[in-house]
Amino acid sequence: MKIIFSITLIVLAMNVSAQEVNKKIHDQAKNKDILINTCSREGMMTFPEFKEMYDPLYASYTPDPATIAELKKLVKKEKIKIVFGTWCGDSKVNVPHFFKILDDLDFKEKNVEIIAVDGHKKAEDGLLNGLDITRVPTFILFDKQGKELGRITEGPNTTLEGDLLAIYKK
Repeated sequence: MKIIFSITLIVLAMNVSAQEVNKKIHDQAKNKDILINTCSREGMMTFPEFKEMYDPLYASYTPDPATIAELKKLVKKEKIKIVFGTWCGDSKVNVPHFFKILDDLDFKEKNVEIIAVDGHKKAEDGLLNGLDITRVPTFILFDKQGKELGRITEGPNTTLEGDLLAIYKK
């Protein structure tokens, strides 16, 4: 009996901590359906409101080749956290451009974490704890030890690839 009870507790604990990827909710702040919490790239790209801009903006963006060549020399095993809103105009523009850059850099997708927020820029389950997210999208670069190297918030100062290069050169 004790073994069955212990196994049941373990299964329940796993289910509580397991998070639904590409979770859809109706956001009261924006009065529309959105993605919330951890997302996959595919889930984000296929979400109807986000997809309508993602595909053409990704296809039409050409990152600066010289900056990409310089970035390729600097990029190692860093991790990137992308915090965005499926409802946000800046996210709809900058996230596809950012992924085009990552693809040009052959950046490993396993090193990219994507978090969708609601209209109050919140996510569930403490996903944003300690990140100080005030605007979206926010692209945060971390070294392999998890120390923040820098971030791009809402939009770039120069270009996304130019701002990435400035962060890597610090």
